[in-house]
Amino acid sequence: MPTLLHLDSSIRPGDASTSRAVTATFRGEWEAQHPHGTVIHRDLAADPLPHLTDDGFTAGNEDPLRATLARELEQADVVLIAAPMYNLTVPSTLKAWIDQVMVPGRIIGEQPSAAGTPVVVVSSRGSTYRPGTPRDGKDFVVPYLTALFATYFGITEVEFIIPELTSALKRAWGPESVGRYEASRAQAHEDALTKAKELAARFA
Repeated sequence: MPTLLHLDSSIRPGDASTSRAVTATFRGEWEAQHPHGTVIHRDLAADPLPHLTDDGFTAGNEDPLRATLARELEQADVVLIAAPMYNLTVPSTLKAWIDQVMVPGRIIGEQPSAAGTPVVVVSSRGSTYRPGTPRDGKDFVVPYLTALFATYFGITEVEFIIPELTSALKRAWGPESVGRYEASRAQAHEDALTKAKELAARFA
């Protein structure tokens, strides 16, 4: 049966986190399609990984934690990542996972062991970074993760689901911004459901 690796990294719990809510929609549909499948879930905010040290880097695959993380990634048929934008990039907890899992000669190298694995990233953000907006060009989540997975992991199938303007309610930006946020959130849940169905069918 297929395996889903699900990584959450938002500091906000439950439905208070847009990224967690959208990944939950994806996972719920995936599990409905594969009730006897395996889900490996890591909550990187609730149970953060240590930063990579020189000893861990030198040990590589001999480091128990790094070997475990590499094995989880290798087992996955699909990887689901909640990567809310914090200060223009990914949360430090997610970066710690990235640094730990990039085991030379295994996950990265001439023959990356998880190459070709589909990745779905839910990247919520408080504002909008679309072309033509004031923050255009300041999104360092999508280009970073796209380049990272393609360059080092051998993974080029990376799909982004982006609910935006999540700060519209708490910052009282007005009804127009709130409406755009609500529409974006609804679209993100729809996209997560559609993508989950597509990938679940692929690995049926």
